[in-house]
Amino acid sequence: MYQQLQELPKKYNVIALVRMEKVRSSQLLPLRKKFKGEVEILSIKDKVAQKALAGLKIPSIEKMLDKLVGQCVLMFTNMSPFKLNILLGKNKIMLPARGGDVASIDVVIKAGNTGITPGPILTDFKEAGIATKIDQGTIWITKDSTPAKKGGVISAKLATLLSKLDVKPVEAGISLDTAIADGILYAKDEMVIDVEKYRKAFAQAHQEALSLSIEIGYVTKENIIPLLSKASQGAKSLAIEAGYLTDETKEQVLQKAHAQARALAAKAKNYSPE
Repeated sequence: MYQQLQELPKKYNVIALVRMEKVRSSQLLPLRKKFKGEVEILSIKDKVAQKALAGLKIPSIEKMLDKLVGQCVLMFTNMSPFKLNILLGKNKIMLPARGGDVASIDVVIKAGNTGITPGPILTDFKEAGIATKIDQGTIWITKDSTPAKKGGVISAKLATLLSKLDVKPVEAGISLDTAIADGILYAKDEMVIDVEKYRKAFAQAHQEALSLSIEIGYVTKENIIPLLSKASQGAKSLAIEAGYLTDETKEQVLQKAHAQARALAAKAKNYSPE
């Protein structure tokens, strides 16, 4: 491990730290498979990591070493820490509950055969508010039940019961605690990006820039068609106003002239010289 910690920073330009207090080791295996070849994931011992990284000439590494306390994971990659954090957020999994966990979803237990042999566990079903019956030597749930709502705390006894029913009510993901990219240290909050928010902001800015360029007549490949359309419409309106006949304006010019002639005729009809 010591040798790896000294070699990996030379291969990759991003070092990211994940604290494992609320992360289970089972979450790391699918990530190792998914990011194979792109991200090196290394479970570390804090003292060994501190000693190995302290001797490397990496800007801001001292500040990261201060956070290398307890159970941690280091990730080495050439991917930007922002992109890595987004990808980690998209790879959440459902896990069995432990006592004290908060339910990520409404925990719904469907009616049917549990395959569990009757015994003291019947008391656990009753305490969880799950109606049961015994049929053909196994416990059956007689109707759909919701022993825990989303956001509710799951007791240790209910967690054990849910585990036996193979119900996984806790959504778990990994997020970066700290990262160093090209010598710059990024804190946890700095790596959280609302992609949809920025997408909408860029779309709005693009539309405003397009409208402004059309208004001032600044030609680009994006606005050439609406700009020509605007210019054509403006030229046509000017031609109609001036009475200039073309194939495109003759109908409107004649209509306008006819309307003006009728208006003039109406005034002339009622005209009497003094």
